[in-house]
Amino acid sequence: MDDKMNIQWYPGHMTKTRRKMEEDLKLVDAVCEIVDARIPMSSRNPDISSICGNKPRLVVLNRVDLADPEETLAWSDYLKSQGFAVVRTDCKSRKGIDRFIPAVKELLAEKLQRYAERGFVNKPLKLMVVGIPNVGKSTFINQIAGRKGAKAENRPGVTRGKQWVTVDRGLLLLDTPGILWPKFDDEEVGRRLAYTGAVKDDVIDIETLACHLMQMLHKRYPQALKERYKIEMPEGTTGYDLLQEGARKRGFLLARGELDTERMARILLEEYRNCKIGRFTLETPEDYS
Repeated sequence: MDDKMNIQWYPGHMTKTRRKMEEDLKLVDAVCEIVDARIPMSSRNPDISSICGNKPRLVVLNRVDLADPEETLAWSDYLKSQGFAVVRTDCKSRKGIDRFIPAVKELLAEKLQRYAERGFVNKPLKLMVVGIPNVGKSTFINQIAGRKGAKAENRPGVTRGKQWVTVDRGLLLLDTPGILWPKFDDEEVGRRLAYTGAVKDDVIDIETLACHLMQMLHKRYPQALKERYKIEMPEGTTGYDLLQEGARKRGFLLARGELDTERMARILLEEYRNCKIGRFTLETPEDYS
């Protein structure tokens, strides 16, 4: 089986979106970046740092309910050591949502102090919210704003059509379209995004992807494969052999008695994304040090 995965594209709207974000930066006090806690670095657009420049940054580790709790803490410490403010959230249960506004005020404490000294009591803080597709950005904004579907509004003095969301009198959020980057220089980054569903399944080979995921889980969380799929195989077993073993244990057979590895691949990805196998983080700070 060919284990190479060539995931790349360059939609024109992403170039346009980047240019618009760069223009909108001058309107905000800070940038809030939503990432997937299972893949905190892979789900960060590498262009974001160059786009944002010296703006204060807050990173929201979202979907902590799907990630390894110990690794989430490790990532939180790592990102703080890099100079970012960090909030950990699960938007579905609202866990961590109440920590967002205090974190923003702490991040921008000096600016608030300057506002107070000048008598700007009701001058709101403005944050640009960024994130790649499928990290839960819209849900996050809706939860922060306390609405089922946060409405965009055109505010005086701001170019018409910008997606401003009022949280309260002291905070405005500028929503931005989810933006991916032109291509993945690191194939592993592309795979991690595909595991979590940030890359659509119809642009990749499902079996190849599942083989890589099987191999990673076998290396990092072997007990989970044993408990969920009854897979017990030696260290170093190939992803395809693991996938076949999973199909065998589940009794997934084709008409001629062959193992239905495609069905097993789809089951694996579905159960991983729905957290039925366990709470996993697929990269650690050590992978990037």
